Amino acid sequence: MARPREFDEEKALDAAMQVFWEKGFEATSLSDLTSRMGIQRPSIYSTFGDKKGLFEAALRKYTSSHAAYVRNKLHNNPSVKEAFRDFFENMVAKEYGQTPNWGCFCINSMVELSPHDEKFEILTREHQMYLSVIFQETIERGLRSGELDPAINAKSLAQTLVISLIGLTVIMKSRPERSFVDNSVKEILTLLRENQIIS
Repeated sequence: MARPREFDEEKALDAAMQVFWEKGFEATSLSDLTSRMGIQRPSIYSTFGDKKGLFEAALRKYTSSHAAYVRNKLHNNPSVKEAFRDFFENMVAKEYGQTPNWGCFCINSMVELSPHDEKFEILTREHQMYLSVIFQETIERGLRSGELDPAINAKSLAQTLVISLIGLTVIMKSRPERSFVDNSVKEILTLLRENQIIS
C-alpha cells in the first residue's frame, strides 16, 4: 500500500511558485525548492515528476488565480471605463511599490521559456487568450450598457489591451520613469471611447 503524503501539497506548491517567481526556472535549484517547500527531493519527484513538472504545476496554479483576480477586478465595477482604469493604474502602482520587482510570473515565464519550449509557449499563450476573453466580455458589457462607443470592435480592442498589458509589465522590469508608464496608460485607456450620444 502506498504511503500517504506527509506534507501539504498546496502549501508546498505555493512555496515553489514563489521561488520560481523570484528567480525564474533556470536559476532555481532543487536545493532552493526543497528548502522553501520543506520537503525532500524524492517527494518532489513522486508528486510532480521533476523540476519542470513542478514549474508547470506552479505556473498553472498562478494563471488560474490570476485569471480569477482579473475577472473579479473588471466585473465588480459597474463602469467599464473605470474598471479598466482601476485595473491598469493599480497594476502599475503595485509594480512600482514592490521591491524587488518580480513582475508577472506568467509573462516572466513567457519571456524565459516560450521561445524554446513548446509546452510553455502554449501554456502562456492560453493565458493570454483567456485574458482576452475576460477583457472582451467586459468591453461587450460596456457596449450593451451604452457606455462605450458602438463602433468599437470588442475582440480587437480586448486583444490590443492584453498586448498593452504584457508590454507594460515587461518594460516595468527595467524601472523606467514612472511618468513614462503613467502617460502610456492614459493613452491606452483612450481606446475605450465613450459613446457620444447626440440629442
